[in-house]
Amino acid sequence: MSRTAFFYHPDLLFHDTGNGHPERSSRLEAIVQHLQAGPLWEQLLHRQPHEAPRDALLRVHSSAHLELVAALDQTDRPVQLSPDTVGSPGSHRAALLAAGAGIAAIDAIFAGEIDNAFCCVRPPGHHAEFEQIMGFCLFNNVAIAAQYLRAECGVSRVAIIDWDVHHGNGTQHSFESDNSVFFFSIHQYPHYPGTGTASERGLGPGQGQTMNIPVHAGSSDTDYLLHFEQDLIPAIDEFKPEFILISAGFDAHRNDPLGQIQLSEEGYRALTLHIRQLANRHCSGRLVSLLEGGYHLTSTALSIEAHLQALLAD
Repeated sequence: MSRTAFFYHPDLLFHDTGNGHPERSSRLEAIVQHLQAGPLWEQLLHRQPHEAPRDALLRVHSSAHLELVAALDQTDRPVQLSPDTVGSPGSHRAALLAAGAGIAAIDAIFAGEIDNAFCCVRPPGHHAEFEQIMGFCLFNNVAIAAQYLRAECGVSRVAIIDWDVHHGNGTQHSFESDNSVFFFSIHQYPHYPGTGTASERGLGPGQGQTMNIPVHAGSSDTDYLLHFEQDLIPAIDEFKPEFILISAGFDAHRNDPLGQIQLSEEGYRALTLHIRQLANRHCSGRLVSLLEGGYHLTSTALSIEAHLQALLAD
């Protein structure tokens, strides 16, 4: 069995998005409650993240962006930050913890304490741009982790695999001119945020290091697995990453209200096992998964359970 860490902190619940918002604290509460009720909970190594340091955030976002999020500390109620994103007095702390979870997981892997990790965090991150809050996202957690790997850990090739139902526009834009990061996104299209066509392959020195797989509504486990086998696996085998990060959104589940893809829990298990094999082949198993979307409480919890079972598997 792998040494799989589960990164979580109760202060992540204090990011208050108000009544009726799909990205709500009950998402994490449902995940934790479901896992605690089963045998998997005792098999995980439980860790708490720390807040991401300012220098790590500044590798991905502007100082003005950081100040905008920090200003939420001075509010006394939920405030609208973008047409779809809400912040509150607890949001700055939660966003710093969400961004710091990937860093803490990376440090634990390189210290030899764990083999891989799942970061059960919110707010999500992959829509956040250099200086734009959007899509429920304040800081781009996976991009911050990737830049930390390069700047602090001596890693020269990082692969980011994004299977959220929505295209990871912020992550793509962070690395589209960078040949040291390979970004793969499989997502419903056309759909929010409107980016992620197959023709978007990167810019300049990063040309060819972005791979978008836009799929139509109704796509299934079989469709996703075929794209992994035909597109992702050959690309990763060619790129040969030293570390793999997953933007793990579970809103492509067939029950999710924010998408029309038909993935099942077993589909997520199979996708995870493929990525485990790639990590074992190229980077000594080094793999960190960070929660993005997933808005049907029961289906998200069940899908994460399957994801964790695959991370734990021998």
